[in-house]
Amino acid sequence: MEYDPELIIGKDPDVYPPSEDSILFIESLDVREGERVLEIGCGSGVVSIHCAKNGCIVTSGDINPKAVELTRRNAEANDVLLDVVETDVYSNVSGRFDTILFNLPYLPVDEEGLLARSWSGGPDGLGPLPELLEGAHEHLNENGRVVVVISSLMDTQALWDLLDNYDIKTIGELKLFFEKLSVLEIRM
Repeated sequence: MEYDPELIIGKDPDVYPPSEDSILFIESLDVREGERVLEIGCGSGVVSIHCAKNGCIVTSGDINPKAVELTRRNAEANDVLLDVVETDVYSNVSGRFDTILFNLPYLPVDEEGLLARSWSGGPDGLGPLPELLEGAHEHLNENGRVVVVISSLMDTQALWDLLDNYDIKTIGELKLFFEKLSVLEIRM
């Protein structure tokens, strides 16, 4: 997909704003019209809105109620239809999807608080990735995929141990001065 800087994306101080990782995520994705997409950790909704603008049927979820409300407002401002739910990974999600997206909290820090949950992936940086993958089979259509952003700052041994039984393809990369971000497509 192509990133559209002209979209109207409002902000909230308690919601992770669109950043380099969001743009990398959007530009790495290849979606098709009619594709059923679930975005976990939608934040401002920028990724979900891009998917909807490209013809996808999108469900967006976040554990942060302020992110849920902001995504709804941003979807309305951009005249797209999203089903937005407050959820902790899959806790309030039903249905099956072709693609599950998560720009997950990947920094290996253990910080508390509403906003910190959007970047704090715990001591190893994996955050909710194990739970996301474990529950994916219940929410993916046949031949579905999970697409996530990872960081070179994560515990790479723990990450690759977790991903050992999956088919992995790198579909995007961005080198920053302090880390390398990668977008992985994971198939069961």
